[in-house]
Amino acid sequence: MNFVQVSSVLSNPLGLLFRRAFSPPIPAEYTCRVLDRDLIRKQPDVVRAGINRKGLDSSIVDRFLEVDSAWRAAIQAVETANAESKRSSKRVGELMAQGKKEEAEAAKVEIRAQKENLAVSEAAERELEAQLREIELEVPNLPHESVPDGKTEDENVVVRVVGDVPGFDFEPKAHWDLAESLALLDLPRGAKIAGSGFPVYTGFGARLQRALFNFMIDHQTLVNGYHEVYPPYLTNRASLIGTGQLPKFEDDLYKTQDDIFLIPTAEVPITNLYRDEILDAADLPLRIAGYSACFRREAGAAGKDTRGLQRLHQFDKVEMVKFCTAETSYDELESLTQNAEDILRLLGLHYRVIEICTGDIGAKGSKQYDVEVWSPGVGKWLEVSSCSNFEAYQARRAMIRYRPEAGAKPEFVHILNGSGIAMPRTFAAILETYQQADGSVVVPEVLRGLVGTDVLRAA
Repeated sequence: MNFVQVSSVLSNPLGLLFRRAFSPPIPAEYTCRVLDRDLIRKQPDVVRAGINRKGLDSSIVDRFLEVDSAWRAAIQAVETANAESKRSSKRVGELMAQGKKEEAEAAKVEIRAQKENLAVSEAAERELEAQLREIELEVPNLPHESVPDGKTEDENVVVRVVGDVPGFDFEPKAHWDLAESLALLDLPRGAKIAGSGFPVYTGFGARLQRALFNFMIDHQTLVNGYHEVYPPYLTNRASLIGTGQLPKFEDDLYKTQDDIFLIPTAEVPITNLYRDEILDAADLPLRIAGYSACFRREAGAAGKDTRGLQRLHQFDKVEMVKFCTAETSYDELESLTQNAEDILRLLGLHYRVIEICTGDIGAKGSKQYDVEVWSPGVGKWLEVSSCSNFEAYQARRAMIRYRPEAGAKPEFVHILNGSGIAMPRTFAAILETYQQADGSVVVPEVLRGLVGTDVLRAA
């Protein structure tokens, strides 16, 4: 239903009945706002400019303003109709007291008509508000002023490169060849069981995978001070709306028949731990980390970098989420990125940190760093972590607030997240970086006690 149709409901009760009969109601979770409405109303040019910096369509601002104006007019119409109905009811009482029964009966007929019109006006107001909420879910976040301008990933900025480039006196192999020769992965049987993109880790490959996520979650919790959670692997629609995966990315998600989704990342359940809650300022910042499997259809990436472990439908990851105040969120972003880097540094891998430009940052983020590990066998950088500050964008969607002090008005927290880190590409980089001329792979020192061997060799 477009704006003209919704607006016409004010004078067309049949249109309203049709809408109710043939369209599902707007779910309760659509009450969220992604940006402050007053910011869009009072500074639309600022919002347009931010959206344009991301290379996205800023006409959504005009759609918002148009529907918002009609919605506020509808509110005024309801308030006016309510006042008129109350005056008419009072008038009936006065006429009855004066013995003017005929006039009172005529006034009652008028009141019934007013109430019918009021019901239509109230329904139209709800309809406009529902449409406004749907528009708001499509409004992207605004980039921070420090984010470099650019249109594509080619204009991302290298912030730092860490570690030595691995050198070989032989031709390094890709991880899929190493994994096959060492019996670490069984990709054909994974494909037989579930389809391509669902790997089976076997033998020491399974031990290495388990060692990685134990090492990662232990480091983020025991060393970096995150509180550990082990989240559900299924989530409801409201939670995905709260973090911004829905409605835009529904085609990338695995969905059950009862409208429950497999999580694309632990970001979703961890962030929604505090959905619709007001936090105590004394508890901020909250730093939470959790290990989970992740499930993604990757609908928009068919045929792209699919060999080996580069792009999977199921993979393991440790996720870090922070809840903090606006005043500290950008310092927290820097430390979040360092926390992700810790893993690669301790594994002895060559990596770099990229600051993502406006055209590549996506709809949700205000500022983002990607951490990429060098994969010498594949011969390219592989992203293993994205560390993002969403400012209040997710908090508004999920209604996560904090009270600065007792009795103060609640304010939205700033929410950040980052992978600490994703395992498949890290697994691949370890095999390729630590491979030896005889086809064996040296296990990074920090993992040896967990893996149970210093070197992975063919049986």
